[in-house]
Parts: sequence; structure tokens; C-alpha cells
Amino acid sequence: MDPGAAAPDSPTGAAAPDAATGAAAPDVPPTEDAPRTEDSPRRAFTHQRQKHGVIGPFGGRQIAIGVLLVVAVIVGLGAITAPLGNTGALARPNPRPTPFLIGPAAQGLNIGDLAPDFELRRSDGSTFRLTDLDGHPVSLADLRGKAVWVNFWASWCPPCQAETPILRQAAETYRDRGLVIVGISVQETNAADVRAYAEKYSLGYTVAADLAGDIFHLYRVYALPTQFFIDPAGRISSIVQGPLDDAGVAVRVEAILPGGG
Repeated sequence: MDPGAAAPDSPTGAAAPDAATGAAAPDVPPTEDAPRTEDSPRRAFTHQRQKHGVIGPFGGRQIAIGVLLVVAVIVGLGAITAPLGNTGALARPNPRPTPFLIGPAAQGLNIGDLAPDFELRRSDGSTFRLTDLDGHPVSLADLRGKAVWVNFWASWCPPCQAETPILRQAAETYRDRGLVIVGISVQETNAADVRAYAEKYSLGYTVAADLAGDIFHLYRVYALPTQFFIDPAGRISSIVQGPLDDAGVAVRVEAILPGGG
């Protein structure tokens, strides 16, 4: 055979040996994919289901943390805004007006003293006698044997105004049991203002205007209203600086009614 001629194809289709080394050349796989047969293994199915939270993208732990934060904020706001102390029904008394101070506190009349009458001699030698709005004299001597409630007040005084309905009701309740109320208005501009107030609120007890403050100073009053409860013998039974409620009135009036009520 001519050495330069090409070697014939192997009848078996095997590759011809390398001319230099004499070794057989490796098989070269075909360039096209071999057709898949029924016995060929299939690729494993690797699709994974996408994870979802309990609510949208939020998981159970995130929701629990969020709920705890909201609860903490609500509790904190409640602690900040809650009023101090007990606010139940038993801890909510009605507010009471306090006395209106019109001068420094001073030693006044004492319980057990004989109440000064509403007549005095002024420093200029003239005599002052207290009268009601109709000009009739008001005298404690004329009221011996009765219980007397002397109330110093003013029409412009807020706690006095708040107490007005209590005085009016007490006058109606105890009139037939021997109580006389004398309301002495002080520090007013004129008696007409006092009369207007008495008529507006239908005051059915004795009202007098102490425009110059003669009886006011005689009784050493420094707060409005100030109350003097005088027994049938003319002696001071109790003194109250400030307004009274119904219960306070009942206790003091019952203690001075003629014959023990």
C-alpha cells in the first residue's frame, strides 16, 4: 500500500489510530443531541412554592410584636392621662364656694357673747340704726325669744350669690318654727342695687343695707358671707366664715330654735 495514501475507513466505524503515536483517537460525540428515549432519566422537578405571611407579607412573629407595641402605647397613654387619686363616685364631692376675703383676718366676736344690737353711736356723735329696705328699724332686742340667723353678704359676691337659694329655702322651712333671717348687705354703692337683687331672687326674709359698714365693723367681719347664729337669749351660738350648704344650715338652725326645735 502506498504510505501516502489515506487509510481506508474501518469497517467497524472505529477511529483510525494516530499516525505519530499509533494510539487510537478517542470517540468524538456527535454534535447534535441524541434523541431522548423512554428509558432516559427525567430531570427532577425543583419548583418551590412561594412563602406567604399570616397577613400579606407579615408573619406571625411580626404581627405579635406589632400588637405588643400598640398595647404598650395605649397603656402608657392611659397612665399619663389618668387623674391621680380615686375618681369614683365616692371621691367626687360637689365643689363648694369659699369665702370672699375683704380684709385681713382679725379676732372677732366669740361664741357665747351677747350679740351686739344693730344700733351704735358714731365717732361724730350721731346715732346709726340699721333699717330694712323699707326703712323699718331692725333690732335684736325686738327679736328676743326667736332664733336669729344674721348673714353678712353682698350682691356682687360670688359665694354669697351661690348661697342665696339656701337662705331663701331656710326662711320658708323654719319661719313657722321661730327662725328670723336678717341679711345685711355691705360694701354696696346704694340701697337700690340691694333692693333689685332681693326682688329679682324673691328673698322673703329681712334684708338691710349697711352702706357705711357700721354693723359690718361692729361685728368685725372680714369675709363674705359671714354667718352669726343667735339663740333666743340673744347669745351667739355659732359663727361661720363662708357659705353654708343645706346640711350645715340644718345643724346650726336646729340648735337655736326656740324650745329646742
